[in-house]
Amino acid sequence: MAWLQKRPQVSDPTMYYSVGLNKTILIVGLGNPGKQYDQTRHNVGFLCVDTFVSQSEELSGWVEKKNFKVLLSSGRLADKQVIFIKPTTFMNNSGEAVQAVANFYNLTSTDIVVVHDELDIDFGQIRIRRGGSSAGHNGVRSISQLIGEEYGRIRIGIGPQKPQGIKSEDFVLQRFSSKEQAELPSLTKEVMAILSEYIYGAGDLLSETRSFIL
Repeated sequence: MAWLQKRPQVSDPTMYYSVGLNKTILIVGLGNPGKQYDQTRHNVGFLCVDTFVSQSEELSGWVEKKNFKVLLSSGRLADKQVIFIKPTTFMNNSGEAVQAVANFYNLTSTDIVVVHDELDIDFGQIRIRRGGSSAGHNGVRSISQLIGEEYGRIRIGIGPQKPQGIKSEDFVLQRFSSKEQAELPSLTKEVMAILSEYIYGAGDLLSETRSFIL
């Protein structure tokens, strides 16, 4: 695939965005920083962008940008400058990081796609849309409050909540079950396909539901 081409060699990848490029887009993976949150349901957004960046030679490695409160990777894909970020603010304040990066690169909410977990969607399904409510997701709520609601969303199902008596905030911070962990490669592969179609396509994010478990 085209996004596996050679990574451009630049001294500062965050500045490789203004020369000869038609469009800049921002891909945000949501999660909490820290090893203790790795492989938890709430960090599936981090997992997906980590996978995309690690498999694309055109993207730089992750660089910490403390002024933005993010880890950032960027590069040229097709005719676009694509910036990936992982906020280091913790989930509830994700909007601070997204707003800082968007302001620096002069991006509007329509130039942004957020990859995040969704408790109201069953594991095995991914729903794509632009705009809409936060559905109780604190990270999404934070972003919407600061940049508006018209950004794209790749909503990864982590439900249903089991056992039913467990608090939602405890459930999302648990690691995926062993059965779910076996399906994570299929999950990340499907999200990479969605992102590649968006980046290399006409620049629109179509509303649809996809299943990655047959």
